[in-house]
Formats: sequence, C-alpha cells, structure tokens
Amino acid sequence: MEIYQVDAFTNKMFSGNPAGVCILASHKDENWMQNVAKEMNLSETAFLQKDNDNDGFKLRWFTPVREVELCGHATLASAHVLWETEILGENMEARFYTKSGLLTAKKTGKWIELNFPKEEDQETDAPEELLKALGVIPKYVGKNMMDYIVEVESEEIVRKLNPDFELLKKVNTRGVIVTSISSSKEYDFVSRFFGPAYGINEDPVTGSAHCCLGPFWQRKLNRNVFTAYQASERGGYVKVKVGSERVYLKGQAITVFCAELRE
Repeated sequence: MEIYQVDAFTNKMFSGNPAGVCILASHKDENWMQNVAKEMNLSETAFLQKDNDNDGFKLRWFTPVREVELCGHATLASAHVLWETEILGENMEARFYTKSGLLTAKKTGKWIELNFPKEEDQETDAPEELLKALGVIPKYVGKNMMDYIVEVESEEIVRKLNPDFELLKKVNTRGVIVTSISSSKEYDFVSRFFGPAYGINEDPVTGSAHCCLGPFWQRKLNRNVFTAYQASERGGYVKVKVGSERVYLKGQAITVFCAELRE
C-alpha cells in the first residue's frame, strides 16, 4: 500500500497542516489504522477505501491517540491525492462516506472546495479550567457538538496565546477554537485550535473548526464569505462560504512524499 504525506491549506511545502493519506487495498481493522496513525505522528492520518456499494470512498481519520468524527485538512489531502494519482479524473467529484455523513470535494482551478456540515455553536458558560488554561478574558464563549469557541479582543491576543495544555486537557471537549477579528486587510478573522485531549496540543490548520467559525463570523459580520487565517507556527489560509445548512471550505494542498507501507 502507498501512504502519502500532504501539506494541506497551503501551496508551499513545510507549511499548512500535514496529513497522512493511506489508500487501503483491503479492509483493515481499527487497531491497525490507529497504529499507523501513531507511527505517522501527525494531527490526522486518513484511511481511504473504495466503497463498492456507493460511488465513492469510505474515509476515516485518526489522530495519534484516537479516531475523530470530522477532519477538514485530511479530507482535503485525500481529495488531492485521488486527483494527483489520477484515481479520479480532474473533473470528477470526490465523494467520501464518513462518520459525519457524505462529504464531497471538487476542484476549482488551483483550489479544492470541500462541502462540509455546518457546526454552529451556542453561547455557554465557560468552564473554570478553560479560561484559566488559556489565560484570557473572553468577549464570548460558545460550544457546538465538538468544540468550544472563544472570541478574544484582538489578533495580538490570539497570536500570543500560550495555553496550559495539561489543564486544558481536563476540559470535556474535542478542542478549543480561539478567534478574533483580523487586524490585516488580507483576511477577515484569525484563529488557533488546541486539542490536547485528542493528542494534538495545537493543530496547524483545522478545516472542521471553520464549520463553526464560518457561522460564528456570519452572525457577527452579517456576511457569508470570508478569507480566514489560522495563526499557528506553520499557518494556513481557508476560504469560507456559509450556506443554509452547509459550509464550503476552499484550500490548496501539496504532496511532500509518497512511501510504500509494508503490511
């Protein structure tokens, strides 16, 4: 089997969010996939298998410590590999059957557009450990089915965050999104994403977080289309369009290497 490492939400190697993509030749159990993800030691490794009952691929994502129900950058990387290897023609839609339902991707010039579920948040009280771990005074705290979202006063605060990850790990959530309006004209808002409970202290660029960020900033700015920047050390750009029930995420990707995975 071949396994790829792809930098997603970027057009330059060694930036964006690296994902593993493994195209399965036959069925593999969860323990095997988890061990491969642990070996790759990336925020997510995606496992693709042709779905003979449907027109598409079964897709699962694993962090080094557990399976997740939704991952944007590894889906982007998977679609990129299918087109790059010509498993799919450039004009063909990539269809993925996942724990979050059917996800699709299509090529639009040099960009890939993902069709993802909208994961809107609801305002909530912040757990004491959350704010203490982040060390911020929030403007707003919300939560959706996966993550907390914390709005802060400025991009400078977002960029300078240095969370207490051991304390943040105690918060009952997949992850924590911290966001603010951008101070730059290049993009509309910035964010960072922390998921220590899932083995990822900081994720470089988190597509699934923008399923929440898009609707959040739609409410705040009364707009549907955004250019977003995730201000991690590697950094990455996401184009976001919010629909009535779906969120459309555009990004680019580049393959770093391909290797043979011995069974």
